[in-house]
Amino acid sequence: MPVIDVFNIAGEKVSEIQLDEAVFGCEVKPHLLHDVVVWQRANRRAATAKTKSRSEVSGGGKKPWRQKGTGRARAGTNRSPLWRHGGVVFGPNNRSYAMDLPKKVRRQALCSALSMKTSENMLKVVDSLAMGDPKTKQYVKALGALGMENSLVVLGDANDNTALASRNHARSKLLNVNGLNVYDILKYKGLVIDLKAVELIVERLKS
Repeated sequence: MPVIDVFNIAGEKVSEIQLDEAVFGCEVKPHLLHDVVVWQRANRRAATAKTKSRSEVSGGGKKPWRQKGTGRARAGTNRSPLWRHGGVVFGPNNRSYAMDLPKKVRRQALCSALSMKTSENMLKVVDSLAMGDPKTKQYVKALGALGMENSLVVLGDANDNTALASRNHARSKLLNVNGLNVYDILKYKGLVIDLKAVELIVERLKS
């Protein structure tokens, strides 16, 4: 089982922790990471693109000219897709891009992402990230002490001051442990997790 150091917000080692190998030390499977990222991004798409069909554009009603004798092609409506300002054929129509992905695949991909950060030494466990004041300066200083300026920060217990302090930091993102996901783990260079979050992550992925 991987054993890593536990730090405080000053960047000082305070103890060690033995991580669960099934969650933080499993085989990294890049194809699962790819599948889950595609699934997450597809489900986030707004799907608001919309064009008007021939039944929705304005105009029509009257036949533009008589059927025969004009020398022109017959026409029944000026809303035809062949005409300027006519309807669009097979255009986007608020389709949903949502995909289905088995829960087992999502769980394995999350374990792969956590294991990858652990093997790359880009995972830092802290005893607590609770802050007395909602100051961005203190939050930035804490991440700097840990060497994790560009990182995803995951908390097991919500802390209002830490949440407020993190909002103006563009190079990191703060998540509650329930919101932990593959896309955000891969997006940021580092991963900072507190002890309570480690416990909840193992409980969630091994249940």
